[in-house]
Amino acid sequence: MTEPVKGPASYFPSIEKKYGRPVAEWQELIRASPLTKHMELVGWLKTEYGIGHGHANALVKHTLSE
Repeated sequence: MTEPVKGPASYFPSIEKKYGRPVAEWQELIRASPLTKHMELVGWLKTEYGIGHGHANALVKHTLSE
C-alpha cells in the first residue's frame, strides 16, 4: 500500500487537470523565468496563466525546493 501524497505535490493531479499542462512543463516555465523570489513567481503564474494562488504556490514551492 502506498503512502498518500502530501505537501505541494498533493495538488499536482488537480493542477494538471484544471490547467491542461503536466507539472513538469510548469516547472520548466518557472525555472526559465527571470524571477527568483517565491512570491514574485506565484504572482507571475497567477497573472500570466490564470493559476489560482494555492496551485501557483504549490508549483513554486516544489520547484524551488528541488
